[in-house]
Amino acid sequence: MSFKWSLGLFLLFLMILLAFLSISYGSVNISFLDVMRLLFQKDREEAYIVWEIRLPRTIGGILTGASLGVSGAVMQNVLQNPLASPFTLGISHGAAFGAAFAIIVLGAGKTFNVGPEGFSILQGVPVVFSAFCGALLTVLIILGLSLLRSLSPQAIILAGVALSSLFTSATMFLQYFSDEVRVASTVFWTFGDVGKAGWQENKIMALTFCISFALLWVNRWNYNAMLWGDETAKNLGTNPKFLRIFSLLICAILTAVPTAFLGIIGFVGLISPHIIRLLIGNDYTLLIPFSAMAGAGLLLASDLLARTILSPIVLPVGIITSFIGAPVFLTLLLRRNRF
Repeated sequence: MSFKWSLGLFLLFLMILLAFLSISYGSVNISFLDVMRLLFQKDREEAYIVWEIRLPRTIGGILTGASLGVSGAVMQNVLQNPLASPFTLGISHGAAFGAAFAIIVLGAGKTFNVGPEGFSILQGVPVVFSAFCGALLTVLIILGLSLLRSLSPQAIILAGVALSSLFTSATMFLQYFSDEVRVASTVFWTFGDVGKAGWQENKIMALTFCISFALLWVNRWNYNAMLWGDETAKNLGTNPKFLRIFSLLICAILTAVPTAFLGIIGFVGLISPHIIRLLIGNDYTLLIPFSAMAGAGLLLASDLLARTILSPIVLPVGIITSFIGAPVFLTLLLRRNRF
């Protein structure tokens, strides 16, 4: 068996192991054997913790991490920028502003806690639609700048930083003129936390991920052609302009839906593709699925750390991923020849 397929099996095994650890550890620890029993015995008292809190949280982490990992891998290709990701380009912040608009202005959000491991239920349709509109607006601005002004990869990142600041300020503006309940709801929501995922949210995220992943996977050979530049891609039968627009729209959906439900979770889409790229190179037939598994594993590991590092206090996973991602981002930035 080749190294690449061995790596794929290892990533799958690691993701499953982290999923079981995620279900087992928290404010109440449950052994592996008990987890296996409770998955089939819903009548026991601990089954509520597993089925209604831990399992939705774990599935939400897998879907969100996989979505962000795939988005980062594809965006780095079509924008020809190794620093591109939903977070660094401001797409997550655009989606966050859209969701905050739905919560504050449209009154589409409600938050509440059950025990020390809190979760949130949102009126999905208006929040997700508004988040997608915010993410789409960011994508259109980035795409317009890159196509019309021929900005360098470094300048695109700076544009993403500016857009992140703009949408963060716009969100704060909405909060300033809102009532205390909706401000508290928005602030609670903006902390990226997979504990907000419930079964309904996971169904929507799963449907979105499966369709989007399939559409991106179909174009895996086109992404390989894009590695050689637009002219070479055209000679190989690829339409770079259409592929770039199409891919960014799909990435906007992949980013908007998890962000609408769970809040801003940064740097997963930046780190996971680079980890895989260091191991297997730029072959997108493997880079896309492996980035999904790496993103899922990274987010599960970060959430597990968030729940145990200050136990019984549960930290939002967005804090952990930012602590991990910021040094990685700076390292990648310093490796560039010029800024």
